[in-house]
Formats: sequence, structure tokens, C-alpha cells
Amino acid sequence: MIPSDPIIRFLEVFAAAKALGAPLIPEPTAMTLATVSGDGQPSARVVLLKGVDAEGFVFYTNFESRKGNELLANPAAALCFHWAPLEVQVRVEGVVAAVTSDEADAYFKTRPRISQLGAWASHQSKVIPPTEDLQARLLAAEKRFEGGDVPRPPNWSGFRLTPH
Repeated sequence: MIPSDPIIRFLEVFAAAKALGAPLIPEPTAMTLATVSGDGQPSARVVLLKGVDAEGFVFYTNFESRKGNELLANPAAALCFHWAPLEVQVRVEGVVAAVTSDEADAYFKTRPRISQLGAWASHQSKVIPPTEDLQARLLAAEKRFEGGDVPRPPNWSGFRLTPH
């Protein structure tokens, strides 16, 4: 029997996708996130699911990225998970809201240090500079936080998509 609660149903299928794992499903948390710009242009990209609970689906990003700007301006969004080996696609439509600072801080602390430093060095949705520029910004961030914890940048947080 299929559960009537879509979150419970998702968790069952998600568990099956994770159980298959690599090489059949190398990244079961990968999902397509669709947003809409202020002038009505749709945009889609792959992001990683970082949490799911009774309230919805959580992912993290730079709020100054295109997706961050679009979601802050228009919270309507859609997700799509595709697990071909299971012959399953899960579509979720809803509204996003920023996670709490405490949630974002807690998740940020679990990231590898190089990813934390990268959040400070990366300028999301900008023209990709020469590799040397990014490496220089990464080294500057490493020097800035040398010997200590790397705090979450103010423009880096998460969204929770609540299905409707």
C-alpha cells in the first residue's frame, strides 16, 4: 500500500535509491531545482538534497547566486528527482523559505573545511575567472581563518521547500 503522506512515500523511495548506490545511482541526493526569474524566465539546475523532514526538502546555496536571487524574489519552486534504475521520478512543487540561521550554521559546520573556505572564495553566478584568481581567493580565505573555525558567510544559507 502506498502511504498517503507524500513525504513518507518520498522517504521510502529515497531509501531505495540510497540502498542501490553507486554505480547505479552515484548521487541519490541530486535533484533538479526549477526557479523563475522576475521576468518569468524559468531556470533549472542540479543541487543536492541536504535534509528532508515533515516540513519539506532542504538544500543550501549562496543567496547571491541566480537561484538564491530568484528564490528570494519569488518563492515558488519545483524539485525533480530522477532515479532511472528504479524507474522512478519524484516531482515536488511548493514554496521555499530560508532555513533558520541555527540550521544553516549547524549544517555549515559539517562541511569539509575546503568547502567552507570555498564558500568564502567563490563568487556564485559571476563570470568564471582564471583558476589562479579563485586559488588566490581560496588561499586568502585559508589565511584569514588559519588555526580557527571557518564561520558561515552571511550570504550562504539554505532553503526549505514546503510542498503544496
